[in-house]
Amino acid sequence: MIHRRIPLTLEAIVEGGLCIGCGLCRAVAGADGAGADKVDFVLTPEGRERPVARQPLDAATMVRINVICPGTRVAGAAGAGPGVGEAIPHAMHDLVWGPAERLAIGYAGNPTVRHRASTGGVLTALGQFLLTSGRVKFILHVAASATAPMRTERRLSFDAASVLEGAGSRYGPAAPLLDFTALLDRGQPFALIAKPCDITAVRNLARIDPRVDRYLRYALTFVCGGASDLTKSEDVANDLSVRLDAVSSFSYRGNGCPGPTRLETKDGRAFELTYQQMWEDEATWRIQPRCKICPDAMGESADMVASDVWPGGGPSGEDAGFNGIIVRNARGLELYEAAVAAGAIVVEPREVGFRDFDGFQPHQVNRKRAVWARMAGMRAAGQAVPEISDLRLAECARLNTLGENLHEARGARRRAREGRLSEPPAVSR
Repeated sequence: MIHRRIPLTLEAIVEGGLCIGCGLCRAVAGADGAGADKVDFVLTPEGRERPVARQPLDAATMVRINVICPGTRVAGAAGAGPGVGEAIPHAMHDLVWGPAERLAIGYAGNPTVRHRASTGGVLTALGQFLLTSGRVKFILHVAASATAPMRTERRLSFDAASVLEGAGSRYGPAAPLLDFTALLDRGQPFALIAKPCDITAVRNLARIDPRVDRYLRYALTFVCGGASDLTKSEDVANDLSVRLDAVSSFSYRGNGCPGPTRLETKDGRAFELTYQQMWEDEATWRIQPRCKICPDAMGESADMVASDVWPGGGPSGEDAGFNGIIVRNARGLELYEAAVAAGAIVVEPREVGFRDFDGFQPHQVNRKRAVWARMAGMRAAGQAVPEISDLRLAECARLNTLGENLHEARGARRRAREGRLSEPPAVSR
């Protein structure tokens, strides 16, 4: 682990390319005496949601933000807090993928959910099951904004229909944790379905706020390829000669696997792009800087993880929809077995192992092996990096040749010096 004695300012976190825009800093900063949030969230010209302090933040607040921010601190399961790292006998562990109680391939038991949701619909089905079984009172997740359909906003779902309404990948910026502490104030059990970095943030918060472990009953995530800037989606509309204020809906995936990117307009027009048309050219992905050094895109601190099942790392065409499932801990295993028994998810009889997941997600394996060297290059350029623990990054780097690690380190150092791994000061459009 790298220890940082002086906490980074909010501005340094953002401008250092460490912010992913989860929103938790606004929640923990709280409000001033007049009831106004001390931290605002703005959409920047680059198409990212970023925090801006409305007033100077005191030292105690900045220490709290540094403790909880997933851009400054990332831990694996063993360091993620009570219950998260609890294993049962015969648990599996892999150098790259981390801990697992069970590996499987499955999909939502409801055909409508399987079709509408991304890939096989496992996360949507689990969210619905948690509500209908009474395990939680609500689900915290994200969905397309009702007022600005190209934007993504945090959603609370209290019934299965609402969970399904929020189904489908949202590759753009999202801040699901903006009011997370207010949700804890409700004193009700709930579940979170979000990006791995969002899960990291709430596990970080659990170290200083015991209510997290009391009320957050389940944390579910997906194997994440990164969050794109909103400008990626805006470019799609512009390429189709559609004004942004004319868009009535924008969906990235779903209604099939992988399903089309679909844009609809207020005057009744509709446009679709295949997955390959949308994502084949990596140079157009507009991935945010923090994603390029993500040490845990595989969600090791979650209870359960879902992934795409694409041998070679990409779809060869449409299929019925299948999810890789990684059950991380005993809590996740209880949920998994109950959901299978209830028919909420269906599991294929075939046996799968970590090396199968290597084949489904080769780019994730490559990134996990590259992150240690990339961070070394950033440090050599004088740029701050997150404090990392229990994620075996140095051991993963040893799977590479010396030349491969030098290539990654030198490339990151060069990009850092060129400003390509940092960001401008956060200002609203």
